[in-house]
Amino acid sequence: MADKKTALVVSAHSADFVWRAGGAIALYAKRGYEVSVVCLSYGERGESAKLWKEPGATLEAVKAARHKEAEAAAEILGGKLVVFDAGDYPMRLNDEHLNKLVALYRQIQPEFVLTHSLSDPYNFDHPEAARFAQEARIIAQAHGHPGGKPIGAPPVYLFEPHQTEQCGWKPDVLLDISEVWEKKRKAFECMAAQEYLWDYYTRVALQRGLQASRNSNMKISHAEGYERIFPQVTGVFS
Repeated sequence: MADKKTALVVSAHSADFVWRAGGAIALYAKRGYEVSVVCLSYGERGESAKLWKEPGATLEAVKAARHKEAEAAAEILGGKLVVFDAGDYPMRLNDEHLNKLVALYRQIQPEFVLTHSLSDPYNFDHPEAARFAQEARIIAQAHGHPGGKPIGAPPVYLFEPHQTEQCGWKPDVLLDISEVWEKKRKAFECMAAQEYLWDYYTRVALQRGLQASRNSNMKISHAEGYERIFPQVTGVFS
């Protein structure tokens, strides 16, 4: 990994990374980064209603369909899919999962981390994923933790939740994804189980693009919003 820059995305369910961080994944993959996309679960219980309506639906069949969708979307975006299959509604992460994520942090040494908002009253799996990503990051920094080289201090960016106001999420980074928007939209179309969100997140990208243009001197058609957990460290204002 030393010769290639890396990034890590920690997604609660197998579609979250597409709606919320698909542009960042595609953009940084295009820039030569290896982007690992961890899906903690398939969202097989709480986010697959369409699949459960199919005749003869079973848990394994729903999970298999979700895996196929996520794999296809990650391939379009240029990300490397890593699946934990930890269940959802409820998501119950354990020490085995934690050690697995810590090991991944140390293996890839990410330049930055993308994950969920710290609060979401509509979906407890989302803040649990953010908490989990943060805990693993802190453990991966600890010199006394066995196995692998400790990581540095990769910045953590929280991607946009579905209902921003109720989640107390406020963007302080607007990422221009105009050049990779078509890839992100194409990845949307892999997520057949949640087709109702395709247009919704298209509108979000357009709105953030307009805001990004108004806050810069750039012409931006589509953008993604992020909230930083840690302060930016810099020697210059820009």
